[in-house]
Formats: sequence, structure tokens, C-alpha cells
Amino acid sequence: METPMDIATLQAQTRLYLRQKITMMVNRYVVHAALPDGSEGEAVAFAEQKRMTLKEQVTLYTDESRQATLAAFKARKVLDLAGEYDVVDDAGNPIGTFRKDFGRSLLRSTWHLQQPGLPTMTGQERRLAVALLRRFSDSLEWLPYHFDFSIGASIAFSVDRRWGLRDRYAIEIRDPRLDRRLVIAMAVALDALQAR
Repeated sequence: METPMDIATLQAQTRLYLRQKITMMVNRYVVHAALPDGSEGEAVAFAEQKRMTLKEQVTLYTDESRQATLAAFKARKVLDLAGEYDVVDDAGNPIGTFRKDFGRSLLRSTWHLQQPGLPTMTGQERRLAVALLRRFSDSLEWLPYHFDFSIGASIAFSVDRRWGLRDRYAIEIRDPRLDRRLVIAMAVALDALQAR
């Protein structure tokens, strides 16, 4: 069994891949580092989301053995559509928060992400036409989408949903200050919570 990637090595990653594994009652996600040739490298995180829970909570583990926690996110309130989610590290210390902006999300999904010491990042679907198609037709939920999370005019990171039978995402991190655990939590949340 491989040794999980340490935090310093994870923090140096600028490109990650997220894949969803669909099962009956649980959504499972595996995050891989990207190799220089663009292929998937070692797994850096594993997450599970139980469906139909009253208070959304997702734990990120260092690998599929689930022996060591990397981070977690949890809704502050039960069944709050505009709820805020706290992201914590393996010891329960805060890493950041994120929330969906329902006022601005009617046409194009918008999220706000905060990490202590950094300005608020706003994540929005890049293509309005794709956002509208997905919004008004449940049968088009499979359409790929692209979120850019920006600090002012600079893109801090992007999450790009790829074509395919299963949900696959490419994550590109441009701002070296970003906590990769927070980025991974947000990427998982985009899949797990996007339809809400």
C-alpha cells in the first residue's frame, strides 16, 4: 500500500483530477495528482458523501483505506439552501468556508470561498449558455461545465468538468497561497451540492 502524500507535497500540486464513483447510497470521490504528461498520478484524497442526509457532511481521507483524515466540510445548519459550509483540517482546525450565492445563481451558479488571510474568492460558471441549458433541462445535467474562482481579476483556481460517462474534473490551481485541502473540498462540493 502506498504512503499517503504529505501536506507539503500536496501543497506543491498545481493540477489535480477528481473522479466520482457512483454507488447506491454513497457518492465516492478520488482525487489524483496530475503527472507532467497529463495522466493521473498518485491518489491524494478520497471522499464519501452519504445521500439524503439532513445535515450535509463530507470527510476527505488521505486514501481509500479511510484510516487518516485529510479534511472535512460540514453545513452549519440543517436544510439551509443558502447555507455556509465550514472546512476543517484533520484536527478540526478551520481551513476556510464556502457558500452558494442563490441570489446570483439563478442564471449562472456562483460560489464564494474564503480562506483566512486571503480575499474572498468568487467562483462562477464560465459559459452562460451551458449554465442556462443545464438549469432548464434536467436531461442535460451531464453537460460539462467550467468554474473559475477569482480574486478580483485574477483566477485563483479552476474546476473543469469533462465529457464522459462518469463525472471527471480537472482542477488547475494558479494561486500558490491556496490550501489544496480547501480547493479539493470545493471541487467535491461542486459535484455533490451543485444541483441543490
